[in-house]
Parts: sequence; C-alpha cells; structure tokens
Amino acid sequence: NRPVEIAESAQTCALGSAIFGAVVGGAHADALAAQRAMTQPSSRCFEPSADAARVYQELYGLYRELHDSFGFGGHAAAMKQLLQIQESARG
Repeated sequence: NRPVEIAESAQTCALGSAIFGAVVGGAHADALAAQRAMTQPSSRCFEPSADAARVYQELYGLYRELHDSFGFGGHAAAMKQLLQIQESARG
C-alpha cells in the first residue's frame, strides 16, 4: 500500500478541469506540466490500512462482477459472496 496524498484544493474537480483546459488551450505542454504549475504539493497524506486494502480488493472484484452481471444476468453468486464478506467484517 502506498500513501495517498490529500489534495490541498477544496475544488479538486474544477482544478482538474482547469488543468486539462490549460493543456488544450496551449498554456502548458502536457497535464503534468500544468499540474506542477497550477497546484501546490500536498502536505497531508492518508496511510491505507493493509487489512482494509485486502477487503477492498476483494470487494472490487465482486463489484466488477456485479456490474457485468446486472447487465447480462446471473448475479446471485456475487450477492452471496458480498453477504459473506459483510458477515466476516462484522465479526
């Protein structure tokens, strides 16, 4: 697990749009150059829990399966797995 930097901007979505707009408009050569010029380094980080990361990784696979199965049918097995994860997480 790697630390996750927390954005200093309260308007990260708008800032991201402005960064890409600056690239498209020719103010910066690429998104990385625009990011360096338009943002400040983060002073805050979040350190993910290894145990939580394992659970989230398991859930992510199931969510992908659910996404596909809701479109194509046959989602009963994934729902059973989700309930098992919930039960084990609650102890």
